[in-house]
Amino acid sequence: MQAVLREARSTLLLAVPIVIGQMSQMLMGVTDSVMIGRVGTVPLAASSFGGGVFNVFFIVGVGLLTPVAIFASRSKGAGRHDEAGEYLRHGLFIAGVSGLLGIALIALVSARLGMFHQPPEVLAVVNPFFMLIGISLLPVLAYLALRQFAESMGRPWVPVVVILLGVGLNILLNWVLIYGNLGAPRLGLTGSGVSTLISRTLAPMVIFAWLRRDPSMRSAWPRRWMAPLSRERLARMLGVGLPASGSLLFEGGAFAAATVMMGWLGAVPLAAHQIALSCAAMTFMVALGVSMAVGMRTSAAVGAGEHLRLRPIWVGGAGMGLAVALASTAVFLFLGHAIASAFVSDPEVIRVATLLLVVAAVFQIFDGNQVINSAALRGLTDVRVPAVMNFIAYWVVALPLGYALGIRGSLGGAGIWIGLAAGLAIAAAVLGARFMRLTRPGASHLVR
Repeated sequence: MQAVLREARSTLLLAVPIVIGQMSQMLMGVTDSVMIGRVGTVPLAASSFGGGVFNVFFIVGVGLLTPVAIFASRSKGAGRHDEAGEYLRHGLFIAGVSGLLGIALIALVSARLGMFHQPPEVLAVVNPFFMLIGISLLPVLAYLALRQFAESMGRPWVPVVVILLGVGLNILLNWVLIYGNLGAPRLGLTGSGVSTLISRTLAPMVIFAWLRRDPSMRSAWPRRWMAPLSRERLARMLGVGLPASGSLLFEGGAFAAATVMMGWLGAVPLAAHQIALSCAAMTFMVALGVSMAVGMRTSAAVGAGEHLRLRPIWVGGAGMGLAVALASTAVFLFLGHAIASAFVSDPEVIRVATLLLVVAAVFQIFDGNQVINSAALRGLTDVRVPAVMNFIAYWVVALPLGYALGIRGSLGGAGIWIGLAAGLAIAAAVLGARFMRLTRPGASHLVR
């Protein structure tokens, strides 16, 4: 127990700035939803649909860039700071290539959004917003690589300051462009897309300049940016990043598919889904921040050859995640109506969103646990088997169950969310069992 408490304290110290940064990043989406919601139900529903489709491409990029944090942390744990810088350089290359490919695919999808069979009024307004946030994929992935490098090298507060500045800028630009203040045209939903693109483009520029001038980063900062890339290092990163990307895609894609199914039910359920999802995602950012700290610390422990620390790190992180989940569960259960009312004034949207928040209150517990288990396994570079587990949990169980309950059955949006909760519960259980197996006494040879 003493070892668990000691590791939990170290994890918490690393997790706090990461959590603040993650919540700040999510705050950008929440404030977008609140400000768009004041324009009307249809723009809010359109932002939910467009954002849901965009997140599929974003999640793929997140998975591909996971190796930056894993291998930079491992290099730091082994005392090889210059090698950590090389993982940043290669990570930015991966971010650039995947970002450009993602934008090209988004452009193709934007011309075929009708295939998702969303309400006609939603499809009529979503395309400009969808393309604007789609173009932001490239800078947001570059920022992600730089942020993970900074956190891995013990500078987690730098990304926090950058993202907070970005949130402030986004709110200001939203106020100007959504509502047409200061003489600007009233652009509504499209104005939110412009604001997001500008804020996300400036963020990687600021963090790059900051890290480049940080004296504590000199030993790790790449010295030859234009040097030939290492095929071996790229292969190693993609060997982890591709399965991790698939694993995240199975989960994130399930939520995107749930968004599409909500659209089949109409604009009101889709808008309510956006409200509930924004709230659930906001509290999830705490668990996600803890999971990122757990993943970096397990990776550093592997790099230092300290395998006996792996379970205490995991247990301490899981305990923190459970505490946060229980607190957010209570908030959603008792304050759901008040929270929904802060987004919109439409009474039907508020009623449906309040019901969805009740379901979200339950799956918070499973969601926080599964993301911490996933990160701990990525710290061991165990990504292939978890990807299969996630596919089964979300695409074999969660989505078919949600479709049966919500679309074919009579539960509507709540049924879709119950299916998601079931998938999260299964993922949490099997991923936790997998980590226990890989870290049992005498199994250290499985940790790569």
